[in-house]
Amino acid sequence: MDEGIKTFDSKEDWLKARAATIGGSDAACLLGMNPYKTNVELWREKKGLQVPTDISGSPAVQYGSNAEPLLRELFKLDHPEMNIFYQPNNIFINDEFPFAHASLDGWIQRGDQLGVLEIKTATIYQGSQFGRWNDSIPDNYYCQVLWYMMIMQAHFAWVQALLRWVHPDGTISEQIRQYSIERTEKVEQEISYLAEVGAAFWDGLQGDQEPGIILPPI
Repeated sequence: MDEGIKTFDSKEDWLKARAATIGGSDAACLLGMNPYKTNVELWREKKGLQVPTDISGSPAVQYGSNAEPLLRELFKLDHPEMNIFYQPNNIFINDEFPFAHASLDGWIQRGDQLGVLEIKTATIYQGSQFGRWNDSIPDNYYCQVLWYMMIMQAHFAWVQALLRWVHPDGTISEQIRQYSIERTEKVEQEISYLAEVGAAFWDGLQGDQEPGIILPPI
C-alpha cells in the first residue's frame, strides 16, 4: 500500500515528522490509559512547553528495536497465507484524520483486506504484569492498535509480542504470543470514540486550551 505513506531517509527527519501530529503511542494518553504519561504532559509536549523524555538509549528499548525485524520475519513464517510489508521510517496519514499519523511495524494484505502489524517486547518482573497479557494486550497497546486501524481503515490487526519474564534468581524465560483483532461492531465503536477524543484534543492544541488531567485507573 503506497497511498498516504511517507518515508524518510534519516531517523531524525522521521522523528521530527512524527512530532507534528498525534501518533499511536500517544493514543492511550488521550484517554488517561498510559501508565507513563498523562494527557496534560502530552499536550505540553505537543505545544513545545515540555521536552519528551528520551528513552531511546534504555536497554529495553534497544532490545525491542533489535528484536523487531526478527519478530516480523517470524510472523511471516507463521502466516504464509498473508502478505506482510514494511518500509523503515514510515508515516501513514489519512485526510479524514488530519491530527493523526501511524508509524507501522508492518502492514498486511489478507485477500482484499488490509491489516496492521504491531510488534511488542515486554520485560516482566511480576506475575501481575504477566496477567496484563492474558487473553488480550494491555490497554495502552490496545489504544495504539485502534489508532492505527483508524488511520489505515484496516479490517484487522495482529500483535506479535515477545514476553521476557525475569525471575527472582535473574534467569529469563521467554514466550511469544500472537493476538488478532478484527474490526467488529464493538471495535468500530471504540475506534470512533478514539477519533472523537483525538479530534477534541487537537482542537485544544490549536486553541491553546490545556485539557483537564485524566489519570490512569488504579
